[in-house]
Amino acid sequence: MTAPFRLSLLLILSLVGSFTNAQVDHLAAVTAVRAHPRLLLASGQEKVIARTITSDKLAQKMHQAILSECDKMLSLAPQERIKIGKRLLNISREALRRLFFLSYAYRMSGDEKYSKRAEQEMLIIAAFSDWNPSHFLDVGEMTMAMAIGYDWLYDKLPEGSRNTIKAAIRQKGIEASLVQGQNNWLKSTNNWNQVCNAGMVYGAMATYEDNPEQAKIIINRALNSVVLSMGEYAPDGAYPEGYGYWGYGTSFNVMLISALENLFESSFGLTEQPGFLKTGGYLENMTGPSGLPFNYSDAGGRDELQPAMFWFAQRQKNPSLLWVERGRIGGGDLKDDLKNRLLPAMMLWLGNQNLSNVTAPKATTWMGKGRNPVALMRTSWTDPNAIYVGIKGGSPSLSHAHMDAGTFVMDADGVRWAIDFGMQNYESLESKKVDLWNMKQNSQRWEVFRYNNLAHNTLTVNGKFQLVGGKAQITDFSDSPNRMSASVDLSELYAGALTTANRNIAIVNKEVVRVHDEIETAAEPATVRWTMATPATVKLVSPNVAELTKDGKTLLVRVDEPAKITLKTWPTDPVHDYDAANPGTTLLGFEVTVPAKTKAALTVQLIPAKANVKGLLVKPIPK
Repeated sequence: MTAPFRLSLLLILSLVGSFTNAQVDHLAAVTAVRAHPRLLLASGQEKVIARTITSDKLAQKMHQAILSECDKMLSLAPQERIKIGKRLLNISREALRRLFFLSYAYRMSGDEKYSKRAEQEMLIIAAFSDWNPSHFLDVGEMTMAMAIGYDWLYDKLPEGSRNTIKAAIRQKGIEASLVQGQNNWLKSTNNWNQVCNAGMVYGAMATYEDNPEQAKIIINRALNSVVLSMGEYAPDGAYPEGYGYWGYGTSFNVMLISALENLFESSFGLTEQPGFLKTGGYLENMTGPSGLPFNYSDAGGRDELQPAMFWFAQRQKNPSLLWVERGRIGGGDLKDDLKNRLLPAMMLWLGNQNLSNVTAPKATTWMGKGRNPVALMRTSWTDPNAIYVGIKGGSPSLSHAHMDAGTFVMDADGVRWAIDFGMQNYESLESKKVDLWNMKQNSQRWEVFRYNNLAHNTLTVNGKFQLVGGKAQITDFSDSPNRMSASVDLSELYAGALTTANRNIAIVNKEVVRVHDEIETAAEPATVRWTMATPATVKLVSPNVAELTKDGKTLLVRVDEPAKITLKTWPTDPVHDYDAANPGTTLLGFEVTVPAKTKAALTVQLIPAKANVKGLLVKPIPK
């Protein structure tokens, strides 16, 4: 052992310190690893993908789209180290997209134009001063990008390029993760843990032979750390950070597991973590017939192809988990999907599943308890005009949460009638010095229009925000075909003003959606506001009935209780100069003042045009 090597190892051990000393050595029996390529896809496994492409038209469509995108990449300008605010993340993500795509294209076609362009990209990135360790997600993704390119193209890289790229992976990736203050994500329970650990493991695996002791430390550290974030899936697979961050944290978690299993033939217990293998059901049910996701918390409003679903479908031996993905691939061009930097992983994880033969799921409901519980219901998987409802509980105190406990979305006739505005771009707020990541009750975060309960499809009491410390659980759930329903106890969110707040939402007789709130006021009268955000044109046709129209379709919103209310609308214009615009949207609802220590019920029905409206108007739906 040379002196520099001893010093390096001592430095590693001292920096990792107490975190690893008490942890399990999962790799104690590992003495060597196979030659390159060793990440995800061993040499010769390309033949399995090739057979799938030959037998499955949709797989062939995706494969050809990836290669065509790689041809476009050949003429793109190389990446530059340009930060946006505090982040280099856009550059890291594009690096991962380019290097994963180009490496896949080379391995499947053997065409050196792809390997040469990937080499060029890696040498430029290796020359960056650093990969922005102050925002370590940037390092995590960049390390994974460089590791895949280095490993998959190892035999095509000149020795000088190999050494340069390898040194960058080790110094700007792995060693940066050993610096105290740059690895706080090791003890976090959010997506940072999953993404950063996955990136470091890829770097360690790619350069394993150069420093096996260090590689084992990094891999063991990840195995001991990532279970913290994986604990968030318990007990049923509902991911607390919502749809958007499921596509981030879960995908990188699956990338980690897939690499471990491919190289060591073991997940070292990660696949046995409670709720994790169930989370594919959560994600599939999060998309409605409109093609839009239930985008609560910090999530965008666009449905996205999720490569990780191919891993879950294969692992669960349940091809119906790919019903939504199949529809996306077969439904049109793949322009937006080609922005997904992990897209080639879909081809690796498809296995012997034939997309063209995927059938619809049998269950039309899904409910997951946990820290951010959610219930998802629909009348059909195959009818594009089906009714769909999603409702959630949870707490504003969770990672990336909004004040949205009790909020819901609703589809009917192919239209999303009740919407969630979703996240606002972080840099647009951070650049204006908004205290965005302070989750305390009086934080400026909750002043952002899209983040508080006034802009969500839930209740607001006395014009105040929901309580950050409050938690809402799903207390009842029914999958009865004629009355799919879920109840959420919101009482803690309004403590002090209300002693009880329970919301039930149901799809009744497969025709209408009924939102029923039961509340009881505390020692003082309370003014309760009921709201629903909609992209539709709203016409108030009577004090208790509004007609919504969109895309030639119609929905009636009818308030049955209280008997005397007046529906009204509120604008969704920005309240502050830092708020994003919300064009084409309206808040619809009503306010009612309830005397002190009084029980009250709020009942609203959402009635699609095809429902038996005449009968429903004269015969109230039972509670």
